[in-house]
Amino acid sequence: MKIVFHKTFKKHFKKRIAPNKKLQSKFYQRLNLLIQDSNNPILRKHQLKGKKRIYWSFSLTGNIRVIYKIEKDTLFLYDIGTHGQVY
Repeated sequence: MKIVFHKTFKKHFKKRIAPNKKLQSKFYQRLNLLIQDSNNPILRKHQLKGKKRIYWSFSLTGNIRVIYKIEKDTLFLYDIGTHGQVY
């Protein structure tokens, strides 16, 4: 699967996640899990509603989410941050 990082995702990852090595490690673990088994309940994956209904979300921690979309064989990562930051 090809992974595409949106410019917003890169900016927010660098600012919000990269300074914390534990969060950074957890992100890569969860990303691999999403690729291997997207229905794993640990991810708490769900489709968004309203204007963002074309996107999906999975949880990194209790409050940190990753916003993404899968089209064909490509995973597009759009945003990352706390619940309040990404919604």
